[in-house]
Order: sequence, then C-alpha cells, then structure tokens
Amino acid sequence: MDVKKFVIKQISVFSENRPGRLAAIAHALGEENVNILAFSIAEANGFGVVRALVDQPEKAYKKLSSIGFNVAFTDVIAVHMQDRPGGLYEIAKMLGDANINIEYSYAYSGKEGAVLILRVDQVVDAIEKISKSGATLIESSVFH
Repeated sequence: MDVKKFVIKQISVFSENRPGRLAAIAHALGEENVNILAFSIAEANGFGVVRALVDQPEKAYKKLSSIGFNVAFTDVIAVHMQDRPGGLYEIAKMLGDANINIEYSYAYSGKEGAVLILRVDQVVDAIEKISKSGATLIESSVFH
C-alpha cells in the first residue's frame, strides 16, 4: 500500500488572537482563489493557531507568508468515521490500542458522512492500522 497517498498537507497559521485576524486569513486565501475545506482554531496565551485543509496548500502558504503570517505545514490523515454514537470511540480506541497518540483532531459531518482529521505521532503506523481495520482513509487528492 502506498501510504503517501493518504498523507494530507495541512497549513497551520500562527497569529495574535485579536479581532479581524481570521477575516484577514480568509480574505487573503479568497484573493488567491484558495478554497478552505476544513479548519479549526486553537488559542493559547493570546495567540491562535488556525489549522486548515485547503485545496492549494503551497499557494496558501506563499500568500499568507507574504503578508506576514507565520505558516507551517503539518502532515495529517483523514478517515471516514461512522456518523453515529460511538463512531469516534472506534477510531480513537483502535489507535490507542496500537499505542499511536492522537496529538489533536477535528472533524466535520455532512451529506457524505463524518470525517475525522487526525494529527498522530506515527503517521505510517496509523494509516496501516486504520486500513487493516476496514475503516476508509481519504486520499490526499480529495483535498488538494
């Protein structure tokens, strides 16, 4: 199995946590015709981290960096999750039992079902474990 096709390049944007910063990020990406497919925001000590899956990560990185944002890439994976009580538990337990740490995650649910985005400490092992379990990983080509 080619595990590389399941590794998704997420952008992480570091910014002061103050009014208008998310709007500035969204506006800059809109100007470049970069589509935000999923995102989360975390806050710590007056700073925020916007983590986003976008359809053109290199273009997003270049634009946001050029206007002064500190941007980094992070490898994440995405897995279809059962959109019912216990769906998250099944994925989290599987990875925990394999001694794979989930550093953070976020999810979305829609017509196509629920998708869990995961940052794990052992990407290749997680991909292999999830694949062997019968769960469906989402190829990075879906996002970019």
